[in-house]
Amino acid sequence: MRRVLIIDDHPGVGQALELLLSLHDIEASVATSPEEGLALLEARPFGLVIQDMNFTADTTSGEEGEQLFRAIRARRPDLPVILLTAWTRLDAAVALVKAGAADYLAKPWDDAKLLATVENLLELGEVNGEIAQLREARRERHAALLRRHDLAGLVFGSDAMLSLLELSGQIAAAPVPVLITGPNGAGKERVAAFVHANSAARDGPFVALNCGALPADLIEAELFGSDSGAYTGAAKARMGRFEAADGGTLFLDEIGNLPLAGQVKLLRVLETGQFERLGSSKTRQTRVRVLSATNADLRAMVKAGTFREDLFYRLNLIELKLPALAERRDDVLPLAEHFLAGRARLGEAAREALLAHRWPGNVRELKNALERAALLCQGSEITPALLGLEDAGGNGAWRNLDEPSREAVTAALAAAGGIVSRAASQLGLSRQALYRRLERYGIAP
Repeated sequence: MRRVLIIDDHPGVGQALELLLSLHDIEASVATSPEEGLALLEARPFGLVIQDMNFTADTTSGEEGEQLFRAIRARRPDLPVILLTAWTRLDAAVALVKAGAADYLAKPWDDAKLLATVENLLELGEVNGEIAQLREARRERHAALLRRHDLAGLVFGSDAMLSLLELSGQIAAAPVPVLITGPNGAGKERVAAFVHANSAARDGPFVALNCGALPADLIEAELFGSDSGAYTGAAKARMGRFEAADGGTLFLDEIGNLPLAGQVKLLRVLETGQFERLGSSKTRQTRVRVLSATNADLRAMVKAGTFREDLFYRLNLIELKLPALAERRDDVLPLAEHFLAGRARLGEAAREALLAHRWPGNVRELKNALERAALLCQGSEITPALLGLEDAGGNGAWRNLDEPSREAVTAALAAAGGIVSRAASQLGLSRQALYRRLERYGIAP
């Protein structure tokens, strides 16, 4: 909001500031006393306050200015306040900055510095307002998801996962095949469990089979079962996963590893619900919802002739794309706390290390790192060294190598004259992204 409240008992000061700001498309209202200023603050919304520190004959105490500042903070804790000082003791202004004032400027002020400060604070206020709205919208969406659906143990904090689970919840009730795609270790089985938990078959079994973990000649026996003597070592009849999952959900991970012969039989089950055990001519009926997952490019496999096109379209009626953990970093800390389960506390440096790491092994790698750290932790706090992750920045500076360093951010701000939007453009970041880095690096905008 580009509206500024000026509170100064010298009319000339207020008029000069009002004119200066108006020349830069910033609306200003002027009050000549603390009482008038507080009344205006109650009556209208403002994005910033510029207030004098001296309103009495004693021009050095700043006591009345301090009282005004604290009254503004009590009414609007998040509203930035710039202090104007003339003869006020410098230590009083510094104390108020420590108490939350955005900045202090001496009279007579430097127009360029005042304008840069005002522009940055107004811009920061707009971004913070946008972020607050997004956070509130996310909280509302998260609450709605919890009201409507069983999370089935899923832990997340990112918008990407929230959107994915909202879509998953929408399609869960329809008994149609779903293909879950994404990298290894990203949590595809957990998403499948969520779909099952919110389906009409939620009271039935949830059975999982990793098609990539078995030899090709055993996958069909695992899926459809076998009679005694069906293959070497089959001493007795054995139920397959389709029978075990009857009335529930069968999750087939790494579906791209299913041999062509098994693909033909799987297609038949999906179309008719019928199958035979290996070594048997008896047709059996099953009522199973099939969820499948892969990290492979099934479309490329169809073109190469290693995956049946008709099966692909049958499995891919609905596709849920699960992002890599590196693309949903807001999930990292909630997952880390979940995996620790109160056994130890994450130190601040460890949190930074977790957020900076690229997680090529995704959630599985994160879980292993936290399990190891919890076992090795001798005290109550986990340090970066216990996580076993590379020191990306050197000298203990943990950061993502794709992100601008603290030095790069500082240099960009200096080159942009302190204007955050310009610095963000130079760094190839959005304003919001740059503000997050400023907060992370402890740089005042």
